[in-house]
Amino acid sequence: MSDSRTKDGTSHQARYKVGGMDCASCAAKIDTAARRIAGVEDVSVSVAAGTMTVSHDGSADLAAMEKKVSGLGYSLRALGKKGRAEGGVPSSVLPDLSPSGRENAPSHDHHEHGPGCGHDHHGHDHARHHGGGHDHEDHDHDHAEIEGLHGHDHAPMDGPWWKSKKGRLTIVVGLALVIAYGLGHLIPAYDSYIFTAAMLIGLVPIARRAIMAAFAGTPFSIEMLMTIAAVGAVVIDASEEAAAVVFLFLVGELLEGVAAGKARSSIQSLTALVPKTALLEEGGKTREVPAENLTVGSVILVRPGDRISADGIIVAGTSAIDEAPVTGESTPVSKSEGEQVFAGTINGDAALRIRVTAAAEDNTIARVVRLVEEAQEKKAPTERFIDRFSRYYTPGVVVVAALVAILPPLVVGADWSEWIYKGLAILLIGCPCALVISTPAAIAASLSSGARRGLLLKGGAVLETLGKLTAVAFDKTGTLTSGKPQVTDVIAFGRNADDVLRISAALETGSSHPLAMAILARAAEYELDIPAASAAKALGGKGVTAIVEGEEVFLGSPKAAVERVSLPMAHSRRITALNDEGKTVSVLVVGGVLAGAIAMRDEPRADAKAGLKLLSDAGVKTVMLTGDNARTAGAIGKDLGIEVCAELMPEDKSRIVGELQREGFVVGKVGDGINDAPALAAADIGIAMGGGTDVALETADAAVLHGRVSDIAAMIDLSKRTMRNIWQNITIALGLKAVFLVTTIIGVTGLWPAILADTGATVLVTINALRLLRR
Repeated sequence: MSDSRTKDGTSHQARYKVGGMDCASCAAKIDTAARRIAGVEDVSVSVAAGTMTVSHDGSADLAAMEKKVSGLGYSLRALGKKGRAEGGVPSSVLPDLSPSGRENAPSHDHHEHGPGCGHDHHGHDHARHHGGGHDHEDHDHDHAEIEGLHGHDHAPMDGPWWKSKKGRLTIVVGLALVIAYGLGHLIPAYDSYIFTAAMLIGLVPIARRAIMAAFAGTPFSIEMLMTIAAVGAVVIDASEEAAAVVFLFLVGELLEGVAAGKARSSIQSLTALVPKTALLEEGGKTREVPAENLTVGSVILVRPGDRISADGIIVAGTSAIDEAPVTGESTPVSKSEGEQVFAGTINGDAALRIRVTAAAEDNTIARVVRLVEEAQEKKAPTERFIDRFSRYYTPGVVVVAALVAILPPLVVGADWSEWIYKGLAILLIGCPCALVISTPAAIAASLSSGARRGLLLKGGAVLETLGKLTAVAFDKTGTLTSGKPQVTDVIAFGRNADDVLRISAALETGSSHPLAMAILARAAEYELDIPAASAAKALGGKGVTAIVEGEEVFLGSPKAAVERVSLPMAHSRRITALNDEGKTVSVLVVGGVLAGAIAMRDEPRADAKAGLKLLSDAGVKTVMLTGDNARTAGAIGKDLGIEVCAELMPEDKSRIVGELQREGFVVGKVGDGINDAPALAAADIGIAMGGGTDVALETADAAVLHGRVSDIAAMIDLSKRTMRNIWQNITIALGLKAVFLVTTIIGVTGLWPAILADTGATVLVTINALRLLRR
């Protein structure tokens, strides 16, 4: 359990793992019971995640609440301050996602001029620049389970169904029913008593749960409807059907449990990707330790073929990393010293030494699981409507069933037994389980499916809104582009291209400037032999000089180079053309003679053009909002075919998002999560683009973990498929009930089909929702 104050210092939160909760009626009963405790302000229950979060004012008797929920037959495990239940998955309270709760950091894009949109400026030089409150006591204890109060298991159904409590009870009742049929034929005079006995084996635990739920504030539970129908059937001498109905009810619950377990394990299986042990380096020696004991700053050895056991930075070694288990990226990514790696990914062909940057409970996978679990507790608008509807729907069904049972005999003298039987059947048909689970089942499956593809969505409301987006505004640097410059052209003037690159790399050796890193990366790619440089000196805003191979060498902006050598018109035009393409050009002068030039640009992501086309094809308007200069932004925009608004301050980006909204667009904003904070907050949906960083995971409404532009379209598509699935589920749930309601009243169907209508609809709805787990 974790307790935390809100900004006004008056509210706290307690979070629990709930065992045995695998259907909508379970969640409704738990929610109602918890809300009846004085001091409890709000309750969020997630069937898919098996969790409950309780917001309270600090005076609530949490022990009494835990006892009341445990009394319903569910096990509770309080989550600790770090968000970890014993043997559970890390959990914590989500950050404030409101505009005021988002970081408002300045843009990292360059802004040399005032805001402009869709225009181009020429003539810019690309000069080189080197250089309070308290916590309440934790309730970390498990309450004793009250045997038989709940037909659901009190632990995840991770083994064969027949070994679970629910499975064993269903088997026993099934066997009792078979024996009752046999004995009923042998001694027909007592068949009513025999079937009643068989029925009671299953009904007693159901009835006890119904009574406990009624005392906890849920009188119209499915267990209560089931109990009334079964007892009523015995009273009107339909004990054989009563026994069969109880058995079918248990079978339906069993199927619900299996389906819910599958949905829950989809996201939980991510935790299995992280190895249990790691090879820790200490004092020049290596020893195996539990991965959960690794601390930030530790250095671990990862052998070829091993899974990486913690998030970290490579301190030695170069290897291809298979990130498919975490991001779905099929091609291994080559990573070397200084680059980040994630827990659960697979090291390829060389040993790596990695410095740990996150403890086990805070690694990428743990945070993904945590965020998805907590997102499942946030109800979507459709789900909230269905919940409200079901509060009136179930009592309404009870009233209708009572009227059907009583009015015809009283008004027209119809047979009491026949119409009571029909009334009992309507009770079973009217169970709201399938209707209530229709939305959360689909949303849980979608959130899990998205997470496994690196698409993090913070709740059902976000998932619903994504499908309504009609405009998406993108940041440039690090979103549409890779975020770091790359060498695009090596131009030979007085020396050959290899010499130009080799000597330039000598000047840049040891520099961490992004342009220097780009030159060094290209020289390493070509495996050039880089000479040593001496007497290196940075010239602020101009470039750098040094002695290389006995000659004075200068590398810097064209403007600064002209101060040293004359630049022929043909070369000058070539440099201007490169500038017009949005490229930064550095000129190399060796021994007072023009040697060559190197052009660099922050290139678009490999899938940026295709990703933007997917959005355009779906009828979504796209626009680039950047603080970079208009010429560079315009060149990138022209390559990608996207409208450009350049030289913007952070507040300008927010203003443009607002203008789009006033024009009637539903706007999504895609950025890195920090420099675009105002625009992310202003947009209907803020989407962070990043590789699993804290910002990418925790700042915006949604996050694309592995930075593919095409994943924005995938998110929107997932939202649309989910909403279609939800409406299919609602149609299945209400359609089956409507059909069987009519056939029951006209006498075509009875108790058996009635219970099949309920459990069948619930299972169909769940299976339909699980289709969303497929890619």
